[in-house]
Amino acid sequence: MDKIILGFVSKLAAGKTTVCQYLAEKYRAEIFTFSTPLRDVLDRFNLPHTRQNMQAVSQGLREALGQDILARVLADDAVGSKVKLVCVDGVRRPKDLEYLKKLNNFHLIFVAADQKLRWQRITGRKQNPGEDNWTFEEFKQRDRDESGHDEGKDPEREHKERGQDQAHQEGGADQSLAEGLH
Repeated sequence: MDKIILGFVSKLAAGKTTVCQYLAEKYRAEIFTFSTPLRDVLDRFNLPHTRQNMQAVSQGLREALGQDILARVLADDAVGSKVKLVCVDGVRRPKDLEYLKKLNNFHLIFVAADQKLRWQRITGRKQNPGEDNWTFEEFKQRDRDESGHDEGKDPEREHKERGQDQAHQEGGADQSLAEGLH
């Protein structure tokens, strides 16, 4: 069977990392994230892993080396992986998607969750410094800023219109995936 490469996209704290971790545990998937190379750079310079710092590093790399530089790195990692199932966590930019879509057997999956639940997750997980102090209003503003979606737009519908699969909490995809991996 050919390798399956799944790219995951969502709004902040919707659960894409949780889905990837589940696939790693259940199907031995290997996970690659867009944030890992950014965190590596920040570590090298002894800088905190704040969202602002990661965005600055991402922007600098993209401006200097091409808008798809991180996608190229992760695509090389995914193709070079020895496992049958690879998860690419955190696909956000059109240039990244454009590059990843060229990979054989690549599928993009949108993970959705309620905004209030996502705020509770991000303030409780303490993944990046300062996020645990966000008010719900601050979260909503950062959510709009990061995703580029206005309140009136439905990102779930937009992803469906672009032909992207969607992960549902009810299940169903698990059986299809299991059949493909065994």
